[in-house]
Amino acid sequence: MLMMEEGEFRREQLEEYAIVLDYMPTGRSSSVRAEPIVQLIGENKFTLLEAVAKSPDIKIGERVYIGKGERDKVSLIKGRLNYTDLSEGAKNGLLDAVYSIIKGNEKKFVEMFNTASPLNIRIHSLELLPGIGKKHLSAILSARDERNFESFEDIAKRVPLLQDPVKLLAERVIVELKGESRFYVLTKPPSREHY
Repeated sequence: MLMMEEGEFRREQLEEYAIVLDYMPTGRSSSVRAEPIVQLIGENKFTLLEAVAKSPDIKIGERVYIGKGERDKVSLIKGRLNYTDLSEGAKNGLLDAVYSIIKGNEKKFVEMFNTASPLNIRIHSLELLPGIGKKHLSAILSARDERNFESFEDIAKRVPLLQDPVKLLAERVIVELKGESRFYVLTKPPSREHY
């Protein structure tokens, strides 16, 4: 799926924008210092991050700028998080946030279906999506050989019995974020590195 050598999924890029998963006005209960903390998911590589909020008017589900320039809602990126580091509120909103990121970047993710390739001789990257076995894989590859997919709706229409492609991608992202995979094609592997 993302085995493009020079494709955007293999480049090491910092997140520019993120979705707020949770806001803790006084920080974590285990924190020594009380500061307003937000937990975020990046739009580019689904990087889980923790940051210090600038003001209390930040909302869960809000899209915020976290790039190198002047930030209006976030003052400092504290670091990268693993799934287990997320608050329960952040975990509860994670699937919806991932789903909205994928829907909002339809062209990018439809292109993944158009360019997906085998990971090795036994498994194709599309087979990593929940519910995609050899029959669905064959149907997807046949349909894209006729012509490239143009939208999620086009994928669903041309591949019989395929579930919602956005949902399949979102579920795969969650599996990868939880660290439950051998292959990481949509996210960076979990790590304790600082962002």
